[in-house]
Amino acid sequence: MNDRSRPQRFRAWGRRQLYSFFSSLGSLADNAVGTLMTVAVLGVAMALPLALYVAINNLEAVDLKKERWGSLSVYLVESANEADAQSVATLLRDRYAAQVEVVSPDEGLASFREASGFGAVLDLLDGNPLPWVLHVTPAEAGEAGLEARVSELAAWIEAQEAVDAVQVDFRWLQRLEAFVGLARSLAAVLAAVLALAVLVIVANTIRLDVANRAGEIEVLHLVGAPNGFIRLPFLFAGFWYGLLGALLALVLLNAALLYLAAPAERLLDAYGNSLRLEGPGLAATASLLVAGAVLGLAGSWVAVGRHLKRFRLADAGRPS
Repeated sequence: MNDRSRPQRFRAWGRRQLYSFFSSLGSLADNAVGTLMTVAVLGVAMALPLALYVAINNLEAVDLKKERWGSLSVYLVESANEADAQSVATLLRDRYAAQVEVVSPDEGLASFREASGFGAVLDLLDGNPLPWVLHVTPAEAGEAGLEARVSELAAWIEAQEAVDAVQVDFRWLQRLEAFVGLARSLAAVLAAVLALAVLVIVANTIRLDVANRAGEIEVLHLVGAPNGFIRLPFLFAGFWYGLLGALLALVLLNAALLYLAAPAERLLDAYGNSLRLEGPGLAATASLLVAGAVLGLAGSWVAVGRHLKRFRLADAGRPS
């Protein structure tokens, strides 16, 4: 008898789950304005840490050329010739074991012509205004000693008679890398705070729904309905709130990426990086949907649990 009734109980349990699953969605649709307002707040709350996460991933994809962070560009005086350039390059190789690339004015002009697209304008010049240039990469010194090594090298180069100017461009790249690390930690903190906010918003929304249906719940409680049966529709309502909020967050983020794609590509092209803005990806999308649904379930569980606890306390206080 028990073996025969077990499949029947399982089918009944499944039908109850499906009914609660879809009827809770219908209840949200009946109160469309309130549902949309709640989902909008949840969507914005979830979109903020997701947007920061996507921004960090796109920044990390930019080629920061870390292998050349200690490089210097050395510009020789206008009167310098190839012998002067080779003399300084030899001293740098012998004294500091540095790697030196010597760029002649003709090579520099050809490179600039190709990169800038100003070929017609350059043809109007009477001569070549570019000096001899040395691209210097110091010997490996480790990231901790890189700044001191480059400062020492720059000071020695500037003291050379044939040198006009020394340019060091790596510090802003180091700051950018440090900023990306800080932003990643900030994203984790922001995600935790806003996850708590999502939980509280769902719990408060479900609490109001429970209060509006207090009479119905009391009747179910009096006829002996188990707590699981009473709690189920509200749990699924919280699930839908969290899931719909996550879906809205994805829509908002992708709309923002479409809007920002062209300006971001123009900015990166100006710095020599060809990169397309990437979205959150499949793993991040799935994680957000799961996190939204779980937070919705957790918030509704807390709200309904407190209400059911009040019923138990009220029953305990009634005279038998």
